[in-house]
Amino acid sequence: MANKLHANTRLGEVKLKVSNLERSITFYEDIVGFRLLSRTEGKAQLTADGKTTLLVLEEVPNATITPRRSSSGLYHFAILLPTRKDLGLSLRRLMDKGVQIGQADHLVSEALYISDPDLNGIEIYRDRPREQWEYDAQGFVKMATDPIDWEGLLAEAKGSQWNGLPDGTVIGHVHFHVADLHKSKQFYCDAIGFEVEADLMRQMGALFIGAGRYHHHMGLNIWAGAGAPPVKPNGTGIEYFTIIVPNAVELEATILRLKGLGAELEQHEAVWWTTDPNGIGVQLLTASEFI
Repeated sequence: MANKLHANTRLGEVKLKVSNLERSITFYEDIVGFRLLSRTEGKAQLTADGKTTLLVLEEVPNATITPRRSSSGLYHFAILLPTRKDLGLSLRRLMDKGVQIGQADHLVSEALYISDPDLNGIEIYRDRPREQWEYDAQGFVKMATDPIDWEGLLAEAKGSQWNGLPDGTVIGHVHFHVADLHKSKQFYCDAIGFEVEADLMRQMGALFIGAGRYHHHMGLNIWAGAGAPPVKPNGTGIEYFTIIVPNAVELEATILRLKGLGAELEQHEAVWWTTDPNGIGVQLLTASEFI
């Protein structure tokens, strides 16, 4: 049995709990660029390509908006765009709409940061080509928080129209506040099988992990404080995210690792569910089941 995730592992849909579904749909369509795929009572599925669900929104009865850095849970989920031009178009759209934007050049990527009406963090980014990524003497990927090239990004978009998120958009990574970095590392690395790509536990209380030498499919931090409590049951935030492995053999190996750690698991047809040490749901399935 392999002790790490297959190199072709990727992330799928993310589900968020929101306080006002109508308001959230409008925000994610008009500001971020998703399209509504389907809607039922209190719930909506959003897409970039018109076929694949990337974001699920569910309205929580009597919801309370979770303050920033107040609990373990979502720091941000990250939308990966295919090209730098796409990121430039998103930047221009956010500026035109008067959205407050955070930003960073991470060396491996260029990123924009915003929040939705419920303070759920969102990163919109593009990756630099892998051949441009650099590694330190320990084999960890080099990352930074340098200023982005605003003018260069906007120049990429000049003369082109924003039409929402383009085909090829995916969920690139998720980043969580956690109560205990060591327990979260044990769960996500020892059990699920991610590998450490950047260890910043001592320097800044953060860990970046991934599969297939991707700079990170997950970020873990203690910026909400060690021992941060989970989000309240009626609080806004993340309910679950999705890990997609290439085939049934890889899924079985992952499930066996989780069982070996003593994780509680449920199976619903071809999909497995578990919960991380911070109360965040994890959906595990194969690429053939992700539609």
